[in-house]
Amino acid sequence: MHTDQGKTSIADTVVQKISGIAAREVPGVHAMGNAARRAFDQITERIPGSQTNASGGVSVEKGEKQTAIDVTIVVEYGASIVEVSNNIRRNIISAVERTTGLEVIEVNVTVSDVHLPTDDDNTNAEDSNQTRTSSTGKELE
Repeated sequence: MHTDQGKTSIADTVVQKISGIAAREVPGVHAMGNAARRAFDQITERIPGSQTNASGGVSVEKGEKQTAIDVTIVVEYGASIVEVSNNIRRNIISAVERTTGLEVIEVNVTVSDVHLPTDDDNTNAEDSNQTRTSSTGKELE
């Protein structure tokens, strides 16, 4: 973006993060990204000092004044996929245009999975059955 006083450049990652945050705010979105992305994020979350990846599941094509955004989500079972997708589009367009001044020409939403309530039960059962050990190899209670 050029003005008489200079040029402002916005990195693709800025648009990705804003879009990711805006998508996660929508009710019915359980997670972002495909299975591989989510598995990687789960591993990195366990590393002390690591931060949540706000741009996971988001890709951006950006020009000087316009941007197109692709989002991959996991929707909660029972949520209307059409409604969730429309709300994601609205939220992303509003957030990106308001904060960056870029015109969002399209937001494409891919639903890669449906999160079932039983998925949480299986995860909790797996976690509770695992033996945890310290870095010295001692079993933790």
